[in-house]
Amino acid sequence: MSSWLETYKPVASSRLQLLLAGVIWSTVGMGLISVGTYWVVSTSDHIIGLLAISLCLGLGKSLLVLDRVASRIVKRIELRGEGRCLASFYSLRVWVIVVIMILMGRILRGAGISYSLLGLIYAAVGTSLLMSSRTIWLAWKDHPQAD
Repeated sequence: MSSWLETYKPVASSRLQLLLAGVIWSTVGMGLISVGTYWVVSTSDHIIGLLAISLCLGLGKSLLVLDRVASRIVKRIELRGEGRCLASFYSLRVWVIVVIMILMGRILRGAGISYSLLGLIYAAVGTSLLMSSRTIWLAWKDHPQAD
């Protein structure tokens, strides 16, 4: 079984894994910002205030938490070298956290919380992901291309 897995697993260069990580962080960040902003705009009279709060919270989370997470992901990819499994740019622990975050979003949407508050949370999380994706993008840009 192990040899079959080694033979057929999708492998990728470390540069491609950095690209995938950057695309995921940026795409999810933009999606959450878009949905969060839509919810705030469509349900609140305090649009500018709520969006300013979400921006500040998102920037704070980016600087205090997610920049370090992004740096660890970059370091993991670079240390593991070339020809690793395509999806292994995240450790198993990080993939579990991704699933938990998705489930938390689902739980929050079903919990009866106002869409203006949900919008604030979504926009803040999206802002933090998008801002911290810069760490991954810079590593991708500086990573040497394969011959």
